[in-house]
Amino acid sequence: MASTIDIQKIQLEHVTIRSGKDFDVVRSNLESIVPRIDDGIFTLLRYRETARALRELEALPVLSIFGFRDHGAAVQVAGLQRQAIQYDIGNPLTATKMTRHRISAGLYAPIRVLLREDGDGVAFEYDRPISTFGQFADPEVDEVARKLDKDLQAVLESAAS
Repeated sequence: MASTIDIQKIQLEHVTIRSGKDFDVVRSNLESIVPRIDDGIFTLLRYRETARALRELEALPVLSIFGFRDHGAAVQVAGLQRQAIQYDIGNPLTATKMTRHRISAGLYAPIRVLLREDGDGVAFEYDRPISTFGQFADPEVDEVARKLDKDLQAVLESAAS
C-alpha cells in the first residue's frame, strides 16, 4: 500500500515579551522560577512504575524546564556573537491531559521558548499554545492549552520584569 501525505495550513500566534533587563538577569530569573524537571520521573515511567510516577508528577510545579539549547554558542561557527537559549518548558501531566485526546498534540509539548538578545534588546519568543494546539479542534485540548497559555505567559512576564 502506498503512503499518503496530508498537509494542513495552520495559523500561529507568535508572542514576544520584551525585557529592559540584562540577558543574564532574565535567564537567572527564569531558571529560578521554572526549575529543571527531575529526569527520574521518566525512569519510573520507563519501568512502568506508574503509580509512583503519578505521585511525583502531581508534586511538580506548574511548569518545568525539560531541556535547553544554546543557540548563541551555535552561531559562533558563523563568526557571530549572540546570546540565545531555546528552552523546552512544560508539564508532563498537562501534556497527557491533551495527548490522551489527541496524541499528535505531543508534537508541541513541551513548548519551545527562545530567550534572545539582539539589536532590539532582550526578549522571550514563543508560539501561543492555544494557537498551536488549536489546530486539533478539540475542546478538551483547547481548555488545557488556554491554561498553559496563561501559566507560560505569567512565568515569562515575571522573569522578564
